Amino acid sequence: MKILIKIAVLTAISLCLFSFVNSQASKNARGGQQSLSEKVQQMLDMNTKRPVLRFNGNKFRDFVKSPPRNYSVIVMFTAMAPARQCVICRHAHDEYTIVANSYRYSQTYSNKLFFAMVDFDEGSDVFQMLRLNTAPVFIHFPPKGKPKPADTMDIQRVGVSAEVIGKWIQERTDIQIRIFRPPNYSATVAILMLSLFVGGFLYLRRNNLDFLYNKQMWALIAVVFCFAMVSGQMWNHIRSPPFVHKSQNGGIAYIHGSSQGQLVIETYIVMFLSKCK
Repeated sequence: MKILIKIAVLTAISLCLFSFVNSQASKNARGGQQSLSEKVQQMLDMNTKRPVLRFNGNKFRDFVKSPPRNYSVIVMFTAMAPARQCVICRHAHDEYTIVANSYRYSQTYSNKLFFAMVDFDEGSDVFQMLRLNTAPVFIHFPPKGKPKPADTMDIQRVGVSAEVIGKWIQERTDIQIRIFRPPNYSATVAILMLSLFVGGFLYLRRNNLDFLYNKQMWALIAVVFCFAMVSGQMWNHIRSPPFVHKSQNGGIAYIHGSSQGQLVIETYIVMFLSKCK
C-alpha cells in the first residue's frame, strides 16, 4: 500500500514538473512574448488608472512594436522635463489628455484604441530608434504594419488642439471621438468683471457722459479692433496654435517656419508693427 502511495506521489510530481517544463519551453519558443489576450488585458488594466499610458523603452517595445497586436496606439513623444525647455510640450500634453479622457468616457470606447506617451528622459532609446529629433510628435501605430507618413500628425500646420487631434485620429482609425472639455469659467468671470467696471464707471460719470460722443475715441477703438483681426486673432481662436515652439536647433522660435501656420506671438508682433506705421 505504501509503495502504491509513493508511486502516486512521484507520478504527480513528475506531471507537475513536465507541465512546468513545457510551459517554460513554450515561452522560450515565443521569445518571451506575451499572448494577445494578455497584452490587451494589461493595457485595459493600465487604462483604468490613467487615460494616457506612460511608456518607457521596454513597455513601448512590448505593447507597441512587438506582435501580436490587433489594436491601434496613438503615441505622443514629448519632453516634459523643465530642463528640456519645450514650451509647447505642456500645452500639447493638456490637449492630448483631453482627447484621451473624452475617448475613455465615450460610447465608442473599446480595446481597439489606446493612448500612450513616451517622454525623452524615460525612453531616449525610442527616440533614437524612430529617429526623432524634436518634440512633441504624435504618431499612430496601426494594428498591422508600420506607420505611414500620414500616421504622423503635422502639428506645424494644424496645431495641437484637442479637436484637431480628435479629427486626425478619426481619419486614421475611423473612430469618432467627441471632445468634452472641462468647464472653464475664466472667460465668464472676466466678462462679468469688465461689465461691472464699465457699469460702475458710467454710473460715477452719469452727470457727464459727453465723452461717449467723442469721435476720436471710437475711431481709436475701431482701429485697434481692425489691427487685432488683421494680425491673426481669428486664426488663433480657430486653430489654437501654441504661443511659441521649439526650433530644430533647440532654441525657441517666435516665427512659424511655414506660410500655412502662425504662432500666437506673431499676432502681437504684427499688431505692434501695424501700430508703429
